Amino acid sequence: MTNRRKFIKDSSRIAAGGILLSGFSPSAFAGTVKRVNASDQIQIAAIGINGMGWSDTKAALKVPGVNLVALCDVDKNVLDKRMNELGELQMDASKVKTYGDYRKLLENKDIDAVIIGTPDHWHCLQMVEACQAGKHVYVEKPIGNSIEECRAMVAAQKKYNRVVQVGQWQRSQQHFRDAIDFVHSGQLGNIRTAKVWCYQGWMKPDIVRPDSNPPAGVDYQSWLGPAPKKPFNASRFHFNFRWFWDYAGGLMTDWGVHLIDYALFGMKADVPKTVMALGGKFAYPELAQETPDTLTTLYEFEHFNMVWDQAMGIDNGQYGRDHGIAFVGNNGTLVLDRGGWEVIEEKNSKNKVGKPHVKPSENGLNQHLINFTSVIRSGKMEDLTAPIQVGADVATVAQMGNIAYRTGKRLAWNKATEKFTDEAVNREYLAKAYHNGYKIPRV
Repeated sequence: MTNRRKFIKDSSRIAAGGILLSGFSPSAFAGTVKRVNASDQIQIAAIGINGMGWSDTKAALKVPGVNLVALCDVDKNVLDKRMNELGELQMDASKVKTYGDYRKLLENKDIDAVIIGTPDHWHCLQMVEACQAGKHVYVEKPIGNSIEECRAMVAAQKKYNRVVQVGQWQRSQQHFRDAIDFVHSGQLGNIRTAKVWCYQGWMKPDIVRPDSNPPAGVDYQSWLGPAPKKPFNASRFHFNFRWFWDYAGGLMTDWGVHLIDYALFGMKADVPKTVMALGGKFAYPELAQETPDTLTTLYEFEHFNMVWDQAMGIDNGQYGRDHGIAFVGNNGTLVLDRGGWEVIEEKNSKNKVGKPHVKPSENGLNQHLINFTSVIRSGKMEDLTAPIQVGADVATVAQMGNIAYRTGKRLAWNKATEKFTDEAVNREYLAKAYHNGYKIPRV
């Protein structure tokens, strides 16, 4: 145990010193890793590895002293594919165990931390159970598929005192944080409106397909988990799960939690007073999708308004960017996205501001996993860039927008009770019913 603590502290100093560059390969630190005893390294596992879960895993493996010991997926085809790819990562596949049932993986005492990259409707159960099993957790966004799930996940982190990082990796990217520092400097003047938008021309739901048998190798009942029991349909499976209410919340919870998070961060806000939304299936009404492809949501806060604007099938977003956040102030507007940020001066303002144009200089995902593993080693929860409460706040705001759209109402939020003032809406939408013998965690 003494050796493990020493290694953890030494590794934290390396990370703090900036030696961990975003572009290195696992082999770059092969000599360092070989000199570290196996008992002194962080052993990780990944649950759900078809998409972002696999990207997260590869980013974690760039951190010295982090080893992959297990993979889990309900689709054996995906599991086999990832195992075959381990050679590209210069890893010995014989040292990585595979699971179809995440609960069996959590019983493995050799695992220190898990990465959860499953569909949204699984995040809550798997994160809570991982904390119960004594594992640290990196959970993909949005953390929960309902407001009630977000609350349960925050409570679980507090009860079990595990390091939990939410996959909102922009929180670890320096140019985003520099932009927020500029917003907080006051140079923009009074900010009355925060605009958040996501125009994604490439995103397109699947065609309407008939129900069918699941593909060979897919444990479909385990994929459904707590979601309502329905026949398998390819148009709802893998990437396309995000367009159906049973499993996710559409573009609002997919990209929205990334971007709205920074609007809240910049405005030092958490939840709005009221919310209303209008939208529909205007781009692809003939395709397989329940969530809207076009949505405009207005959030009322105490001293400003926030607008969420989404459109699938279109790339021409605001300020010539297909996604972003704009802080509209009396002296100027700061526009921020993954490609950088700039300030547009208000031409008639007497209070001139600078016009910086900043481009990103690092890989935010790599930095996010460095931050996660560094906090596991140090135990300093306050150093996490995207702790569970941050994920819960923005997921709640995104869920509120979707609920306003689905009800067609202007909804008021009671911050003290953490509920809407409309009890009928609370009963129907604050929590999602669990099915197939599963129960929402009560922490």
